[in-house]
Amino acid sequence: MVEKLFEELSGIPEIEAIALGGSRAGANFDEKSDYDVYLYCTGDVDIEVRRDILSKYCDVMELGNHFWEYEDNCVLKNGIDIDILYRNLDDFVEDVASVVEKCQERNGYTTCMWHNLRTCKVIYDENNRLTKAKKRFDVSYPAELKKNIIERNMKLLYKGLPAYSGQVLKAAGREDKISVIHRSAGFFESYFDIIFAINEMTHPGEKRMVSICAKECKILPEDFEKNIEEYYENMFKGKNAIEGTLDKIVKNLQKVVDNLKLW
Repeated sequence: MVEKLFEELSGIPEIEAIALGGSRAGANFDEKSDYDVYLYCTGDVDIEVRRDILSKYCDVMELGNHFWEYEDNCVLKNGIDIDILYRNLDDFVEDVASVVEKCQERNGYTTCMWHNLRTCKVIYDENNRLTKAKKRFDVSYPAELKKNIIERNMKLLYKGLPAYSGQVLKAAGREDKISVIHRSAGFFESYFDIIFAINEMTHPGEKRMVSICAKECKILPEDFEKNIEEYYENMFKGKNAIEGTLDKIVKNLQKVVDNLKLW
């Protein structure tokens, strides 16, 4: 079914490349796995053209959602979800280059788009530009990028005045559960960005990060899984219940960073 859909999409003049991402791009998927499809376009694709094509293959369609990237979110006639994202290839390449070649760090998820490009499966590539981009960024993890990610996100974790750890504890002291959730999410965004940088791995995204790290990372803080589980078990039990665990998470990570001798 999707092969015919891809064939029709490749016939749209504004679409220069199609890539498959997520689990479907690799070997770890099953028959119920969702489809993440990236359409690289030279211009806007008319929504009615998309509707005419997608209606042949989908029972449910939400076209033109723009909560994150611009996309069509649909359910195929076989019941499998399919997300179709529309991108400009030049803009996407520029974004990846800012990370890989200019070594610009971010607040968490720094290398996610690099990972997306490296791991995607090219389905269609009219001018070979997407394939060339994959080759361009098929490089070793830059040492400067590694250092920049760690430095910035360690400050966000606990070293800077507005650090997440302090914000979490303030929220817990006020028994503000929503704020605890929000600041904890920020804390672990930076935490895992550091973990992946330490291991010179591109960031795979927000799903299954603990299991991916446990399976693939050669360097992890002491009691990595234990401390994370302990933190979330006690997250709503007040400041005193999480302060010690938060301290262990930070200190054990700092030990790993110190052993790298980057500075």
